Amino acid sequence: MIVMKFGGSSVANAERIQHVADIIRAYEDKRPVVVLSAMGDTTDDLLEAADNAVNGKVDISAVEKLHYDTAKTLGIEVPAISELLEELKTLLTGISMLRELSKRSRDYLVSFGERMSVRMMAAYLSKNGTSAKFYDAWDVGMVSDSNYMAAELLDEVWENIPKALNDYKNGKQKEIPIVTGFIAKDKKGIITTLGRGGSDLSATMIGAAMGAEEIQTWKDVDGIMTTDPRIVNDAKPVSEVTYEEAQELAIFGAQVLHPRSMIPCRKTGTPVRVKNSYNISSPGTLIVEKHTGNLPLVTAITKVKNVSLFDIQSSRMLGAAGFLAHIFNQFLKWNISVDVIATSEVSVSLTVSGKKDIGPLINDLKNVADVSVKTGKAIVTLICDASRASEIAAKAFGALSEGGINVQMISQGASKVNISMIVDTEQADKAVELMHDALF
Repeated sequence: MIVMKFGGSSVANAERIQHVADIIRAYEDKRPVVVLSAMGDTTDDLLEAADNAVNGKVDISAVEKLHYDTAKTLGIEVPAISELLEELKTLLTGISMLRELSKRSRDYLVSFGERMSVRMMAAYLSKNGTSAKFYDAWDVGMVSDSNYMAAELLDEVWENIPKALNDYKNGKQKEIPIVTGFIAKDKKGIITTLGRGGSDLSATMIGAAMGAEEIQTWKDVDGIMTTDPRIVNDAKPVSEVTYEEAQELAIFGAQVLHPRSMIPCRKTGTPVRVKNSYNISSPGTLIVEKHTGNLPLVTAITKVKNVSLFDIQSSRMLGAAGFLAHIFNQFLKWNISVDVIATSEVSVSLTVSGKKDIGPLINDLKNVADVSVKTGKAIVTLICDASRASEIAAKAFGALSEGGINVQMISQGASKVNISMIVDTEQADKAVELMHDALF
């Protein structure tokens, strides 16, 4: 048994759905469970419809047109989608009357995308001779807490999922399960969404709970690359990475899997394979607990642009034990995450990414420290065997020096699989190119 996850771009229209159906059929003998996201821009269209409803206008024409046109092109009738569209109109009418969209209502609203997507795929597969059955996530036991828009799955899903899918795994059920990603229900039966990386989490949770042979996540590249091929033309596919390396890659800008989606498969050791939906024959990249061959010097290079660099120097608390505690309490207070950090007893350099208002945080930090903030920076990260840091640094920094790029901060992660450095944003792509040439 395997789990196959396809994102929204993979099922964006009738042509893409036909292509994905062909991929599913190619793996039919592996007994796949398929996890789907909403079609294309459906989630954005639903949120736009919600904004319109808050302003008193109920309009689902964009969502309706995409799904009806797709069904027509595929030559299928899907009455279940018509029923959902009527339900959606009723919800938006309620929102328009209240002129309010709560987090709970928002989760209910965006769930329609995934729910229509699985119904479309199951109907198309069945029409073309491949038995398939759609499931909403709660039908396979996805139960979460009530933290709407960012819900966490409860431990009982480990028991619920096998109960729901064992007949399929054992061959008693013939229909391929087509399951919604990203959504669940709480204990009260209210629809929730799993937040960032939710569809990936749905797939890894099902795969881990079912003891799947592997979990496949299908994208538009030949797996994880040594770096972004848009920056370096000769970037190469990586045959194997560890869970830890995949998490670090995702944190530092690579479009792989969201770090939280790694948690279920790490618990069971279930491998994850990143595959290319445009090149089925490519083996892709396998994500495992430990490297099966020789540990590579460097696995990949990634970057995060538009980062702010904080240099914080102790003033009133010189040498005091509470200095670091005070600094990080201010970041906690303003709910701002730190990316990378380098410290001494009386100073801290760290980075913050994203477009958050950091003014209030800076004011609080200035109560006990001298604070300098530089914007327009980038984090360039080497995912590597950091136990060989000297060898890596000699090659990497030699290349940067020859290219005239000044590194403004260095940080080595406690995981021992990454070395990060801060450069100016406009030099980030060049830094990646230079180090890729030196290290690969």
